[in-house]
Amino acid sequence: MAAAGAHRPGPLKQQNKAHKGGKHSGAAQRRAGGRVAVKAQARRRLRELSRVDRRHQALQLRRQSREAVLVEKRSLGSRDGPPHLVVLVPLHSRAAAHDTLQLLQSQDAAVVRVGEGRADDFALLCPRLKQRWRFVTAQAGDLHAVLDLAKVADSLLFILDPADGWDSAGEHCLSCLFAQGLPTYALAVPGVTDLPPKKRIDARKKLAKAIEKRFPEAKLFPLSTEQESCLLLRHLSAQKQRHLAFRDRRAYLLATAAEFVPSQESDLVGTLKVSGFVRGQTLNVNSLVHIVGHGDFQLSQVDAPPDPFSLNPRVVKGQKRSQDMEVQDDSVNGTDDMEEDVKVLMKPDPTKQESLQSEVVPDPMEGEQTWPTEEELQEAEASLKANRRVVKVPKGTSKYQAAWIVDDEEGGSEKDDDDIDDDMMEEAASQEGESSEEEEQTAEEECETMSISECLRDEQYDDKVEEDEQMLERYKQERMDEMFPDEVDTPRDVPARVRFQKYRGLKSFRTSPWDPKENLPRDYARIFQFQDFSRTRKNLFRQIEKEETEGASVGWYVTLHVCNVPVSVMESFKEGKPLVLFSLLPHEQKMSVLNFLVRRHPSNSEPVRAKEELIFHCGFRRFRASPLFSQHTSADKHKLERFLRPDAALVVTVYAPITFPPASVLLFKQRSNGMHDLIATGSLLSVDPDRIVVKRLVLSGHPFKIFAKTAVVRYMFFNREDVMWFKPVELRTKWGRRGHIKEPLGTHGHMKCHFDGQLKSQDTVLLNLYKRVFPKWTYDPHVPQPVPWVRSESVLPVQEVEME
Repeated sequence: MAAAGAHRPGPLKQQNKAHKGGKHSGAAQRRAGGRVAVKAQARRRLRELSRVDRRHQALQLRRQSREAVLVEKRSLGSRDGPPHLVVLVPLHSRAAAHDTLQLLQSQDAAVVRVGEGRADDFALLCPRLKQRWRFVTAQAGDLHAVLDLAKVADSLLFILDPADGWDSAGEHCLSCLFAQGLPTYALAVPGVTDLPPKKRIDARKKLAKAIEKRFPEAKLFPLSTEQESCLLLRHLSAQKQRHLAFRDRRAYLLATAAEFVPSQESDLVGTLKVSGFVRGQTLNVNSLVHIVGHGDFQLSQVDAPPDPFSLNPRVVKGQKRSQDMEVQDDSVNGTDDMEEDVKVLMKPDPTKQESLQSEVVPDPMEGEQTWPTEEELQEAEASLKANRRVVKVPKGTSKYQAAWIVDDEEGGSEKDDDDIDDDMMEEAASQEGESSEEEEQTAEEECETMSISECLRDEQYDDKVEEDEQMLERYKQERMDEMFPDEVDTPRDVPARVRFQKYRGLKSFRTSPWDPKENLPRDYARIFQFQDFSRTRKNLFRQIEKEETEGASVGWYVTLHVCNVPVSVMESFKEGKPLVLFSLLPHEQKMSVLNFLVRRHPSNSEPVRAKEELIFHCGFRRFRASPLFSQHTSADKHKLERFLRPDAALVVTVYAPITFPPASVLLFKQRSNGMHDLIATGSLLSVDPDRIVVKRLVLSGHPFKIFAKTAVVRYMFFNREDVMWFKPVELRTKWGRRGHIKEPLGTHGHMKCHFDGQLKSQDTVLLNLYKRVFPKWTYDPHVPQPVPWVRSESVLPVQEVEME
């Protein structure tokens, strides 16, 4: 009878000697003399499960995941969890957000508390369903408010127009929200009953067809009656929550009330008391908090006031309680009548509290050496005697003055003109051309007579023409960079060996070594760098998931005392803008070099040059910086791109505070009228100052005389010394030939070159030079408020025509 299971050898199985293949098998085996090393006992092998056990294990995993989803659903909006935060986003100028709020407030057996005297911010409490919601309406046209509220919202409720859906401003808002990360959402269409009965079905079909691209699995909820609003509330509370990665590992809070207490030294800075529900993770008083749009701050205290949105609210004596609905107005701070019930939860520990230090203070004497020894002094004197030279000087010249006299041969090589970049040379040339044109225009205007009104109109029109000319020049530069990438003209007035003295040649861009610590700029002394960033990130996230931190748990209503906050934060909150706080992970207040992987947004086609000021929305941060663009490759060196390419993903490099990925990023460019255009979207790639971004310059020459494998090349250099200087650098051609400089011919830059094959007469000889570049320190955490987007007609009819 066959055995139930096949026999498997254990770890101590007998191992026979291998066959001797002869002397070529290796000296180590010959030295062993046939002895076999003791085999270490391996780790106990995992027991293979039978079919019934595997099925039972899969059933347990499914049950655990289902229970986790149910626990998350039940905790959100319940008595122990935070209220279900719903943000209303109108996507059309005719979207009736006010009617939607009135319908939601008309629910039976609900208590509505209107806070801060604002009708668009209220809480809906249903003791019968044991659920509570908080509804906040995003201001129409305020892009920063929409993005900030979407960072903390549990659900987004998009308000559509029954006839047109959304307009151009709504399309721009949706593009930004999808790029940042979209939480759970629902689509509501109020005002359907206002349409004629014959057009309702057609309008519904038109909307359903239009939302297929943006929301493929979404369902439209008409919102005209109380019954339909009740169905919408049930859908919001029952649907599965979508997680945003950058907020799941951090504690965050949307303020329901705030109070500013000025400090004794100045009224412009003080303590900001922010009240709200803790979400995401446990909030530790020792960690820093980031107020979105305003900066990083420390906490001085965490209080536990009474919950203003409790499912069993207190009723003031003398007021008659209604069976259906009760509306109570909160005061500005929300806790005036319960100040005696406020409890101090925790205060920071000075030994454990995070510091606000964001930059390293560089020590200018850190790189200096100690006092030299006598042997080093003797070696220095000997080297001076060996390098001593004899120079003819005028009578009466001291030794110190004679040391500064330069020979005629050395005068040209000591010029340091390489700081003038080719971009700056182009800008200087364009400025000279513009200045000459302006002088000619002024000369003509002096001889011309016209009325004042015509002058004003012409000046305004000329301003527009100048903007068009600048845009046309940028389009030309982008087109030239696409046709002739990295090619520059060799200057005639400056020797090439001086102009390109900071550049070097590489045998192979992919395999040639480049030290990442070589010739670092002074700004690198101000930043922080991790020894192993990925390992630090893994350890930090593992600690967040496994260890229980002390602090305010998720769902608690707390008051945070934020230290040294400018009064502008409170003024912004009084204007109706959302006040959002995020707790920072360790090291996230420190500056470093951040790399973002982005792709050009299809809606933008204007050329974007490197080192232009852009506006970044990275996770929960907002800042301005001038980035570098580089290729996204797996090599250790990455070529600089002068423009943001529309057809490829590029890496954007800036100085910015450390952020642990994953985190989404949005790149905006500010127009002259103050509007922000979305130009690129992507995610945070890494925090790595050692990432090498190399700028390439290509010098081109033309074959003058062609022989079998040699050719005379001209127009690459214009003097003999430059040819001798760049002789070690390898040459290539556009048609794939490779070669090197053999010798110079004459004194005007002609040179004889040898190639691996015969050149064609229409070929071009190229010489590649490389230099490492670094971003500019232009980080600015203060981003101006964008001008509201200009709304145009609906985009749905255009899509309808294209689909037909």
